Amino acid sequence: MSRAHSISTRQRFGMARICRVWGVSRATVYRHRAAAGAAHSPRPPRRRGPQGACSDAALLVHIRAVIDPSPFSGEGYRKVWARLRAQGVRTAPRRVRRVMKAANLLAPQRPVQHDAPPHDGTIVTDRVDEVWGTDMTQTVTTREGRAYVFIALDHCSGEFIGTHASSSASRWEALEPIRQGLTRHSGGVGPNTAVGLTLRHDHGSNYMSNDFQNEIKCFGITSSPACVRQPEGNGVAERAIRTLKEQLLWVRHFATVEKLRQALAAFAAQYNASWIRQRHGYRTPDQIRADQTALETEAATGIKMAA
Repeated sequence: MSRAHSISTRQRFGMARICRVWGVSRATVYRHRAAAGAAHSPRPPRRRGPQGACSDAALLVHIRAVIDPSPFSGEGYRKVWARLRAQGVRTAPRRVRRVMKAANLLAPQRPVQHDAPPHDGTIVTDRVDEVWGTDMTQTVTTREGRAYVFIALDHCSGEFIGTHASSSASRWEALEPIRQGLTRHSGGVGPNTAVGLTLRHDHGSNYMSNDFQNEIKCFGITSSPACVRQPEGNGVAERAIRTLKEQLLWVRHFATVEKLRQALAAFAAQYNASWIRQRHGYRTPDQIRADQTALETEAATGIKMAA
């Protein structure tokens, strides 16, 4: 319409007059015209900004001139970029990487092979005293410095079986929460007092030591190390340590290791009596154990226990 001629004056109407009569911005008209032209004759995408010292084709020639005489194989694009820079070819590392990727010149990456996990994807159990988990964390006391915290808990109810704090992280200190749990739930510490129980732990040196393994074997406990590089295999203990940090270790200060040890025991008792578990119908660990003990007594004696 802007190129049409007036019958009387024989002159074009012009874009400004047409847009003024129609009430349309000229910028809008030009933008739509440019978009329509690009749709009919699309241009290949290219990087915005200046081209640089040379084109991509010329840069590829320089890259090949660096790679071919090199006595080494598998050098990455960063070293190629550095060698180009030393030769006076100034460009960006990302551009070198892009050009090398388009020409299949990047060093091959060897993927890490992961074996299939031997477990079925779940570590929780349906009954208490089938699997216990244990782990260690660290904290700092105000007077005695670093302290190591050991815990053991049940994979069914989440109950804290035992807690311990020490200034060292030896294998004997790691056994203390297990000994507490056996004393509380198996009648004492002795040979074959926990036959049928499985202990889940990580590959820490204190847990994999011969003394630790021989000790739990004497108790009748089966060792079950978590899969290598898969901390979720010991996820029950890992999650309990997070709760312990959020509720105790990160919110309180302890002067000595003995004060820390006493606080851990008090926290474990309060946790077992008050912390509710959604998976078990919002019951506490003590309630879960009591209910399962009552069911086992009923099955053994045939006498229904009072609720």
